[in-house]
Amino acid sequence: MSVAAPMRVAVLLGGSSDERGVSLASGCEVAAALRSRGHDVIAVDAAGQPLSAAQESSILESGIGKAEIPLHAPSRAGALPEGGVVTRVPELGDAEVVFLALHGGAGEDGTVQTLLEVAGIAYAGSGPLGCALAMDKDLSKRLLKDAGVDTPDWIVGRVPGGEVVARLGLPVIVKPASGGSSVRLTLARSAGEVDVAAELAGAGGDRVLHERYVEGREFTVGILGGEVLPVVEIEPEHELFDFDCKYEPGMARETAPARIPDDTARRLRSAALEVHRALRLEHFSRVDFMMDDCGRAWCLEANALPGLTGNSLLPKAAAAAGIEFPELCERICIMGRDAGPRRRAGTGAEP
Repeated sequence: MSVAAPMRVAVLLGGSSDERGVSLASGCEVAAALRSRGHDVIAVDAAGQPLSAAQESSILESGIGKAEIPLHAPSRAGALPEGGVVTRVPELGDAEVVFLALHGGAGEDGTVQTLLEVAGIAYAGSGPLGCALAMDKDLSKRLLKDAGVDTPDWIVGRVPGGEVVARLGLPVIVKPASGGSSVRLTLARSAGEVDVAAELAGAGGDRVLHERYVEGREFTVGILGGEVLPVVEIEPEHELFDFDCKYEPGMARETAPARIPDDTARRLRSAALEVHRALRLEHFSRVDFMMDDCGRAWCLEANALPGLTGNSLLPKAAAAAGIEFPELCERICIMGRDAGPRRRAGTGAEP
């Protein structure tokens, strides 16, 4: 693909969610990639101000959570720093498109997307509805079940560990009902561990989701525009594809394209596209699956704003399709820019 005409791009990153460190790393890598394609880029911390060149460099060199910029942004009860940035930072309005590299919280639940639309600012990624549906794991699983997509049984709420075990068996996954990056996720092996894990997952008032554990092979499928990318198989060093395995080099083997029969790949890719559409996602997404010993694929979740670090899965899937990282970021920007008039006209999500 030829290089697009230069665009003014604001990359919105950071914020104040539990996934701030991942977002900082993703956003700085996106900014560097877009500059390599000749675009005019500013990186803006959604919980603060535009980053300096030195801050960007520190994040790129140090990795997730290790740069000389606060990993946890100061927060106030009821505050939405990600939303406030829309009016606080005029550079967003000057950009032709905002690239959302936010993860979790108000950056991924549709809040920032709504405010950008109200302000008439074009942005890349799913709209408010798609983000809200994908972020709420309870709601998204209900929609997937209605669409005929297999998803593991689940319970939401503070339920006694004994009842969870009676209904879902052991081991059981316990995690926040809204969130990502495997933050505060636990594989509990007893009723007592379920209770402890629920306290961790529910910290800060989050709802708790208990999910039946599916043992088997883990796969993920990326969507870019209307294109389904090659299937990626994930083989983590730990029992679960946890935070360390996701973001520490060498902690997981990721094969793209996955070495699986063609019919298996077709089934996974078809299911991923069904999930993408059922949850009203746009531009790009990533859908995660576990395949049990009987070959049945279970959808775990969809990611409206998947990670875009050097160790992230969507870029690896794109590379397997012949799309290198700078081109991937540029394509996403073009989709966001071109969607601006439709969104300002209020005609809803893409077909």
